[in-house]
Amino acid sequence: MIELRDKSTNEPLGTIDDAELRFLVDELEEESETDNDYYIDGDTIDMLEADGAPGSLITLFRRILGSQAEEGVEVRWRRV
Repeated sequence: MIELRDKSTNEPLGTIDDAELRFLVDELEEESETDNDYYIDGDTIDMLEADGAPGSLITLFRRILGSQAEEGVEVRWRRV
């Protein structure tokens, strides 16, 4: 299981599975091999959805963003 947290507040945001993490790693840019965070906004979610993201991942990200879709949020992940 992979836990997602808000990078700035460390608030837990939800969990994803290995397949969902692999999708994110394949789709989004990492700054280094040890990078474990992503900036997620409404445009990112739309792109992931268009590229075939699992519905559960899209639902989770939409819930995380809520009314902040234009501002976005930095999400950090870690294995638990």
